[in-house]
Amino acid sequence: MSRLYFTTPIYYVSDPPHLGHAYTTIIGDVFARYHRQRGDDTRYLTGTDEHGQKIERIAAARGRTPKAHADEVAETYRAAWERLNIRYDEFIRTTDPDHEETVVELWRRMEERGDIYLGHYEGWYCVACEQYYTEKELAPGNLCTVHQKPVEKVKEESYFFRLSAYQARLQEFYDRVQRETGRPFIEPMIRMNEVRAFVDAGLEDFSVSRTTFQWGIPVPGRPRHVVYVWIDALTNYYSATRRPRLHGAWDEDVTIVHLMGKEITRFHAVYWPAMLMSAGIRPPSKILAHGWWTVDGEKMSKTRGNVVDPLRLAEDLGTPDAFRYFVLREVPLGADGDFSHQALIQRYNAELANDLGNLVNRTLGMVTKYLGSTVSPAATGELREAAERAVAEYAAEMANYAPSRALDAVWKLVRAGNEYIERSAPWKQDQARQGEVLWNALETCRVLSQLIDPFMPERAAELRRQIGAVAAPEGEREALGWQPGRSYTVAPGKPLFPRIGDDRRQELLARWAPAQPAAAPEPGAAAQRGAAPSAGAAPADKPPVSYEDFAKLDLRVARIVAAERVPKKDRLLKLQVDVGGTPRTVVAGIAAAYAPEQLVGRQVIFLANLKPAKIGGIVSEGMLLAAGDPDVLALSALDRDVPSGTKIK
Repeated sequence: MSRLYFTTPIYYVSDPPHLGHAYTTIIGDVFARYHRQRGDDTRYLTGTDEHGQKIERIAAARGRTPKAHADEVAETYRAAWERLNIRYDEFIRTTDPDHEETVVELWRRMEERGDIYLGHYEGWYCVACEQYYTEKELAPGNLCTVHQKPVEKVKEESYFFRLSAYQARLQEFYDRVQRETGRPFIEPMIRMNEVRAFVDAGLEDFSVSRTTFQWGIPVPGRPRHVVYVWIDALTNYYSATRRPRLHGAWDEDVTIVHLMGKEITRFHAVYWPAMLMSAGIRPPSKILAHGWWTVDGEKMSKTRGNVVDPLRLAEDLGTPDAFRYFVLREVPLGADGDFSHQALIQRYNAELANDLGNLVNRTLGMVTKYLGSTVSPAATGELREAAERAVAEYAAEMANYAPSRALDAVWKLVRAGNEYIERSAPWKQDQARQGEVLWNALETCRVLSQLIDPFMPERAAELRRQIGAVAAPEGEREALGWQPGRSYTVAPGKPLFPRIGDDRRQELLARWAPAQPAAAPEPGAAAQRGAAPSAGAAPADKPPVSYEDFAKLDLRVARIVAAERVPKKDRLLKLQVDVGGTPRTVVAGIAAAYAPEQLVGRQVIFLANLKPAKIGGIVSEGMLLAAGDPDVLALSALDRDVPSGTKIK
């Protein structure tokens, strides 16, 4: 049995939770659920960051105390995580008295070590970021590049942490983690390389107190100063472990994993370990830094009106599991992602409704039709090899902190189940053979219920109920995989994921992303992208073509089986595609939109009779269809899996 402790960053109470907050928290929940399922001693922490000048100002503008504001927003996080099926062990707030006591204790330990000293600070300060910047880091007009707002010139007495004394110890720590585990302290490796470069360039002491506001934890013995965010907020991970439900979570044999967005990696990977070393406390074991989400290619912001509300999506889709599945399936952990409501519905229909839902619905329907409700164990395990292969690949990817690739393994088994039913055709068999085929399908569904449980716990439980399988009791290790000899008594219910039809799709898109009023087009601009064509005009900026011309194109369904970057060509990927048993090499200028690992296994529409051409020194034997001009916005796709090589017409 392993011991693990997962944490999210604590979320600032300036705003209610949105897509970015939900994404990190769902990742942590999935890992915690998976390890609990495996019988590991697993704890999970989340919470809110509630001090600082920004909160003081927001509260004043609203005519209330900072604590009243923080109380209200913290509750929106608790409610959101409950609705999204997040099972944390503790929810910490930086206004909790036990947290404040621990902050004071760590301050004193670092001060006794000689690592905190009094000085003066002068610099450009962004209240929204709670961070100082040099002039060269600002946009013209002294604007913060993150918020595009003016920064403030601040000069004040401040306590500093002696970070400069920890350069060598941090370098040795990173090397030791790599040596002992075979993996970097920070993943993905690009974030580790950034932090190593920052540390190797030399470290400067940083400010750890403020006198320009009072909403914070007073510095011991200096009540005019409040403890600044990087000691106050970061200490939450340790202070929470003094609570009964997290007792022992910071022990030496515990794997401590911090989850966060890439923008705060430096503070967690440099400041936090150094402060812990100063206080005589072990550093964390691992940092997992995920990328940023954009929305339809644009930065998410309230001013743009494109902030994604995960609770609305969960409610409208009938389950939070669809949203949970999408954000983890869509983007490999560590990569940036682009959220699209269209893509959400497309993946929901193609993979949840058509693939998984179809396998479950048709299996239960045929059991009821041909066998009543009870299915005896089959003598043969015709899908056992596929199930065991999927379980092994799934477990390996979860151990590698790669949830999107773990789901790839799951969906290989989903497809294998559907192909098995088609191949076996129980509707053509006698009752004995029907029983064999349908038992194999039910056992496959049971294995799938285990594999999807950390990702989609609500629907996994319903799947088990409908097929008559029971999960292992809470806290007991559940053996993943094939279990011959089990009988099934089914109880079919509503579809796990009802397909979203065209009318419902349009209704949802209008509700989630209402169309913004378009600016009046300039004269003669009707043919420009995004402008509505006049009646009778071609909906494009190219002349009409005859059907005969269109028929010359050999469009096929292809599956991408391998992908890699083209050396020294930032925009190019080299792909191997399967076009119905015929392998092709394709060079595509989509590296800015897709990481190679996002593409493997994906079905696309492929122009098979394009004349070969040399691109980036490689002969390209066809072309993928994609939306976007000139940049790729999205690859073409189908709403369900079909055999590779299928003709598009």
